[in-house]
Amino acid sequence: MKIKKNDQVLIIAGNDKGKKGKVLRSLPSKDKVVVEGIALVKKHIKPRKSGQKGQIVSVPRAISISNVNLICSKCGKPTRVGYKIIDSKKYRICKKCGAKN
Repeated sequence: MKIKKNDQVLIIAGNDKGKKGKVLRSLPSKDKVVVEGIALVKKHIKPRKSGQKGQIVSVPRAISISNVNLICSKCGKPTRVGYKIIDSKKYRICKKCGAKN
């Protein structure tokens, strides 16, 4: 999976198109990522103790990996991710500027 936790991404499809956010979790088995503040859904929480009130909380849901682009840390543009082997180590690179991510 080319997108990892703590990456900055741009949403390129869906209701939140054009928004930027940080990846909170990546789910490689489902090809999905959870992005901070994107695709929020309401979740109802029951009260746990007596006297406590129930709540409605907004939580981000997972979106498809195909709907996000990585934002390069060097050039700041949304880009595709490539790989390059340098000194027997594999690095992710920006397809636009060629910088390591």
